[in-house]
Amino acid sequence: MTETTLRSPNTVLANAVQDTIDVLRPRLLASNVGRISFTVGTQINGRPHLGTHLVQSLAFLLGERARDEYGIETTVDFCALDNSPAETIRSNGRKYQLTYHHKLSGGSVLGLVTEHYTPLFDAMERKTGVPYTVITYTEQQNSPEFRAEFIRTLEFLDEIGAWLSPATGTAHIRLPCPACGWAEKHAGGTRLLDLDDSGALFEACCHEHGRYEADITPLSGGYIDLATLYRNVVKERTYRTDDDTLHVMIKGGDWAYGCQLVDGAHSAIGRPESAPLRIFTPQILGSDGGKLSKSLLREAAEAGDAAVGTTSEWLLNPAEWPGTQSDYVDALTYLGELMLSDPKHFYRSYTTTALEALMTTRQPARNQSQAQGRPRSMAIYKPYFDMIAKGEKTVEVRVAYDSMKRIRVGDLLKFTCRQESCLTRVTRIGRYRTFREMFGTEKVEAVNPHATEAEQLKAIHAIFPPEKEALGVITFEIERVDIDA
Repeated sequence: MTETTLRSPNTVLANAVQDTIDVLRPRLLASNVGRISFTVGTQINGRPHLGTHLVQSLAFLLGERARDEYGIETTVDFCALDNSPAETIRSNGRKYQLTYHHKLSGGSVLGLVTEHYTPLFDAMERKTGVPYTVITYTEQQNSPEFRAEFIRTLEFLDEIGAWLSPATGTAHIRLPCPACGWAEKHAGGTRLLDLDDSGALFEACCHEHGRYEADITPLSGGYIDLATLYRNVVKERTYRTDDDTLHVMIKGGDWAYGCQLVDGAHSAIGRPESAPLRIFTPQILGSDGGKLSKSLLREAAEAGDAAVGTTSEWLLNPAEWPGTQSDYVDALTYLGELMLSDPKHFYRSYTTTALEALMTTRQPARNQSQAQGRPRSMAIYKPYFDMIAKGEKTVEVRVAYDSMKRIRVGDLLKFTCRQESCLTRVTRIGRYRTFREMFGTEKVEAVNPHATEAEQLKAIHAIFPPEKEALGVITFEIERVDIDA
């Protein structure tokens, strides 16, 4: 299966956009943000499977695409969910759990992140030029913003409990025992005793140490471990537009169902003014049509259930990929770029059989929008835009991100600045190790006819720091294109 044979059905959302990231445009037009943060979270509970890596790599590729399309700084913020259950027990008819944070030391948790995620993140940062940060859930729940927002939601505890846990009406607030770190999983024995502007007082029960109290304030108190839906409600409500950032949540396709409960809880509290956007990535399905699940597949294999079919081990554990780590990242990037080449490829689901074929028999692919002649937008500062519009500047200089390397002679580049645009065509491409080397070949006046080489180098280095220049330099010789031609 290759890009030329991949066929994707149209969907409601795919039919409404021309590019996957068009869904960001309304919010960008309605705000004046200077940065987009693509946030992705993952439970730190063992080796990730391909579906997890796909969501994470797509966060970088979406960031790259948005940066190039809208000319805005983009980052990937990874939340390592170290509140994932490491152990569970049942006692006195109730289920209790111990998180990875409480079982392991902080250094051990970060060790899991370094082992299972950092290599992919570092590779994707190099490929896309999109930087990333890592924060654990433990750090997140300890922030005054998160804790204050959690306390505010308690005024509506009954209302949001009906949404977040429709079967019981009990919101799962886990407040680990200060003596051992264990907490009741479903919070049936947890009680809110007092709530005021200064904080909240809870009573909870430990299977070993009995009843205890937890005094939660914005700046102090016990650990707040919230179930998945509740955690997302609080996290989404902490985002504000006054930080000059548009927050975009990148979630696996299975989250589309759960978000109706999250949105119901938001409505019960009063919707936040700046709720983050959400982008749901393609869902990965096993051969039986269910979401890819390591535990279910292995349980079925142990039970001898042949109906489930076979799945290559590397899909469940990418460390088993039959090749180098670099080749795996290349295959994963190819897959993500293929999905992003057409909204119909993105807003759909894929079986493990289809993904394995795509990743192992991949062929060099062009971005579909480019192949169809759709101009690629490139934001540019006003002085340089004016020079291009007047025909004075005929060489554009960029850092050699992978996205820049995919541009070919003959491609259309639409330079944009505020509400203005100028359409050009690439007539020649140059590649160099450094900006200084670039000026040994390119004409100084073609890059900027109003500045000397020394002045231009100073300006370029102010825009692109050394770590960006280290990626290489690429130039595009361009000519103006008459829109009516």
